[in-house]
Amino acid sequence: MTSTNQPKFKNPEVFAVFQDYPHEIKSKLLFLRNLIFEVAKKANGVGELEETLKWGQPSYLTSQTKSGTTIRIDKVKSGKHDYAMYFNCQTTLVDTFREMFRDEFEYEGNRALLFKTKDKIATEKLKLCISMALTYHLDKRKK
Repeated sequence: MTSTNQPKFKNPEVFAVFQDYPHEIKSKLLFLRNLIFEVAKKANGVGELEETLKWGQPSYLTSQTKSGTTIRIDKVKSGKHDYAMYFNCQTTLVDTFREMFRDEFEYEGNRALLFKTKDKIATEKLKLCISMALTYHLDKRKK
């Protein structure tokens, strides 16, 4: 079960971005943020996350261990989706997610999982996607 305790914001710029989101989007993005921190805490080799802004979007990096690739979250500026979780398009992550969970998520090319505020998220499957991103480089080193 996902904890309702949100990690404290250490970066005031990230906090300010969250404050500017519309309420419904903000609550969904805070949910994603919490999942990212929760998964990072439990995943071996990830270490402490760095929360920063990249392209104006809340971004989560494994700066300490370099175990994974950056995860970004943001509202979708146009289109039929409300918010998204973005991954480095130079990775194979989104293609792998699509193979594993074809009908669980909506995808944008090789870079994002897309969500609507009214939809129920397959939380356990999303946690696996987050874990794969946060350990992406560890997994590559093993091969």
